[in-house]
Amino acid sequence: MTATVARTIPADPAECAQLLAEAAADRRTVRITGSGTKSYLGDVSATDVELSTERLAGVIDHVPADLTVTLGAGTRMADVAAALARAGQFLPIDPPHADSATVGGVIAASSNGFWRARYGGVRDLLIGTRTALADGTVARAGGLVVKNVAGYDLNKLLVGSLGTLGVIVEATLKVLPFPEKSDGLVARFERPVDAFAAAHAIVRGASRVEACVVERSAQGSWILAVQARGGGPTVDRAIRDARGEVAARHGDTAELGDDLGRMRELPARAIDGVLVRVALPLAASGAFAESAVGLESSGTVVVDVASGIARVHLVNDDDAVIRDAEALLLAARMVGGAGRIERRAEDLRSRLLTWPNRPNGDFLMRRIKEAFDPAGILEPGRSAFV
Repeated sequence: MTATVARTIPADPAECAQLLAEAAADRRTVRITGSGTKSYLGDVSATDVELSTERLAGVIDHVPADLTVTLGAGTRMADVAAALARAGQFLPIDPPHADSATVGGVIAASSNGFWRARYGGVRDLLIGTRTALADGTVARAGGLVVKNVAGYDLNKLLVGSLGTLGVIVEATLKVLPFPEKSDGLVARFERPVDAFAAAHAIVRGASRVEACVVERSAQGSWILAVQARGGGPTVDRAIRDARGEVAARHGDTAELGDDLGRMRELPARAIDGVLVRVALPLAASGAFAESAVGLESSGTVVVDVASGIARVHLVNDDDAVIRDAEALLLAARMVGGAGRIERRAEDLRSRLLTWPNRPNGDFLMRRIKEAFDPAGILEPGRSAFV
């Protein structure tokens, strides 16, 4: 299903663009890969060529005073963190597959984590790109500085495009200084209503937290994880207020360990069954989670209360999993949200599409695809629009 005829590893953006032009001329389909952590996304089919960005890696430019960094698309996030740490800075993106994911893959998949509500998502932090296109050119969009407002922001088209418009070869992103202090807590509740009430109160509080996530574990308990980073007094107040909200609802608190990391990595762990991802109105997340745990095949549920992103891992016999996955997507649409099948076991791919319903903007996105990739060679089946 994912077989390719050939694998190529361009050494620079120009060679990457040339390879795409040759593939377009020969009508050979191309799959783009960095470290391969998100190869499960979309309804991919066999392609003729696999194009790797692993040699398009490294820090191209870092200007600490401007709070920007320019990176090769094949740079792993762990390497980015290490390079920025030497200057006392960090990239405020915490995607799943945190260490192995590459910069280009994170942008192409719009892979956001629990920091999104505090710092913004990938599309907010991306200020410039260079992209190899199917006509053999290397296009530049945006700039190298934070205050970049000239012309159309074409970077936004690439975020979430899943490689269907071109190969991102370089990206410039905003960075931030390391926070002075970090603290957090984890709380356990018997009832979901208490966990979500505490979480919503913390999110709406005067002291902004960096992450606020509720998980319903396979063992049945409801876990609230909260993290705050910033100036010392600000962090102290945020955690003090969070403890107060937990105590008011009779939750048991403990020190935050690697709970957030484990919750964030659910897409990496959910290799069996089906993983459903939905985006919900913030007020609907609690009710959605309660309905999800009542399903026959429900396993782990993770809800980013600050941004309304919920993931549900379904594990059971195939018929029950498919039925419950479709029910979750319908439930999300009924409250004004949207969803997709983020991951499923290989034997379920033919029975459960990533996007059972066509997303909004289908006609417009197809026209954009035709303009960027008229031969239709890039990532066939990866996106909802191709």
